[in-house]
Amino acid sequence: MEFSRTSLTKASPLFGFSAFVLLIATLPVVALAQESSSRPDDKSTSPANLPSVPTAKNADGTTVPAVPVNEPAAALRDVLQAACAQNADDFSRYLTARSKESFGRLAPAARVALMKRFVLLNVPGKATIIANPAGRPIVRCETPDVTTEMSIGGTDTRDNLAFMPMELRDITDSAGANVRQITMGLVREGGQWRMLSIGVLLLDLPSLEVEWDAEEAEANEITALGNLRRLADAVETYRRTYFRLPESLASLGPPARVASAKNSQTKSFAATREHAGLVDEELASGKKDGYEFRIIIAGADTLGAPAKYQLSAIPSSYGRTGKRSFFRDPDGGWHGADHGGAVGSASDPLVQ
Repeated sequence: MEFSRTSLTKASPLFGFSAFVLLIATLPVVALAQESSSRPDDKSTSPANLPSVPTAKNADGTTVPAVPVNEPAAALRDVLQAACAQNADDFSRYLTARSKESFGRLAPAARVALMKRFVLLNVPGKATIIANPAGRPIVRCETPDVTTEMSIGGTDTRDNLAFMPMELRDITDSAGANVRQITMGLVREGGQWRMLSIGVLLLDLPSLEVEWDAEEAEANEITALGNLRRLADAVETYRRTYFRLPESLASLGPPARVASAKNSQTKSFAATREHAGLVDEELASGKKDGYEFRIIIAGADTLGAPAKYQLSAIPSSYGRTGKRSFFRDPDGGWHGADHGGAVGSASDPLVQ
């Protein structure tokens, strides 16, 4: 049976994790050796470089003894905090070197999708740390709509491997009807504990990155065509306002902002021909959502209604962020085709 990661995002957040576990590829036991501590030390995960952790508090407000930074429970606690905030940089600190490389190559949306599955929430949340009566960490991830709680159990350490039971639940589920219990595996690599498995299945991102990127590429293509149409609307608004075409996409972007001399607040300049404020800064830069955009003046003249232009969108990384290139011809026709990452043309098939 094949599972689509795209379809998982449509499921209830509290059931997404179980489905996600099924997506992780099963590897032979010998794969554990590939993630061993024999890899060179990664200074990015030395205790001095790890993100600071708030002091844990009991329900009565008393301070709980801190979990030592070199303990598996501390690593799992911190990776859950990073996943809660959807902080890809902090999250990647707790992946094995092999998985970290693959995680860095994933499209941004794919990285976020992975982190969502650790905390069962679709939007970034605020993490707080409390503790159970035994002093073990409990991570709460709070969003405006729902708060999930992840309780970390005792550690079973075996040489360079550590396994910890974890219980996930919605804090409003007092009856425990939808509690999820998962065993998390970590491996000591470069002197630090890193994520290795979820349940009995290995977290094998290298095996998943190609499949995941293919799914993201399809979604990126739809977004890219929408962004290209947005640019066309902005160009036409610009033409009606300034009676000419913009010289570049940057001319469609927001006005500059300057710091006030009286305080630290910023003020915006009014829209001008150089910065019309018709699209966001990212789109005006020509790079957004895995695609690169360009405007081409179809003739020498940029003045008035008769002036014509072309718009193009190509994948920033062909095959990973998209395959099709999109093109708006001078007469307003929309085209799309796979050009291996090159610019499209008016001869490509029409798209809706």
